[in-house]
Amino acid sequence: MIKIEFSKNDIIVRGHANYNEYGNDIVCASVSSIIYTTINGILNINNKAINYTDNDTLKITILSNDEITIKLINNMLELLKDLAKQYPKNIIVKEK
Repeated sequence: MIKIEFSKNDIIVRGHANYNEYGNDIVCASVSSIIYTTINGILNINNKAINYTDNDTLKITILSNDEITIKLINNMLELLKDLAKQYPKNIIVKEK
């Protein structure tokens, strides 16, 4: 299961959806697409708005509370929550 925890200043993503075998998992692909599109969008607008690390755990730290960054982060979280409703056995999104 993919576990996403968020607070005002950070987002932590851990795990694998286990919807299908590694490399063919549409839930993992969707999560990755949503998250990395958001990260790239924010960094293209303001490369100092967030910091992120991606090892076994992905962590996004929000450094700027400007309107665009917050809107993009909120949009990302809403998309992930919608995905969690469709695949409740594979992804969970919760506030810390």
